[in-house]
Amino acid sequence: QVQLVESGGGLVQPGGSLRLSCEASGSIFTVYSMGWYRQAPGKQRELVARITRGGITNYADSVKGRFTISRDNAKNTVYLQMNSLKPEDTAVYYCFVALQSTAAAGPLQYWGQGTQVTVSS
Repeated sequence: QVQLVESGGGLVQPGGSLRLSCEASGSIFTVYSMGWYRQAPGKQRELVARITRGGITNYADSVKGRFTISRDNAKNTVYLQMNSLKPEDTAVYYCFVALQSTAAAGPLQYWGQGTQVTVSS
């Protein structure tokens, strides 16, 4: 079994910052890409940022220059540093991790439980 535990969401004023964390634990052989999606009320889930095992990153245009994704491979943890937050960043943020649970298993994608980020004055 694999578990993803997210933390770091909350309420912040426009212009403020938050840091999200997501730790994968359980049966893990190799972790591949990690990242974050978000879903605002009435909208489709969208990719926010992704980082490969080698550290290559890509971001949604709407967050470039404001958000930074990073990972700690030793801790199987991915982070999302969010600066200059805007009301339109308000959403539930979900982390994902693509990994192999054993040497014989194929890679699967796992999801966190979601954490609410609200940007409001």
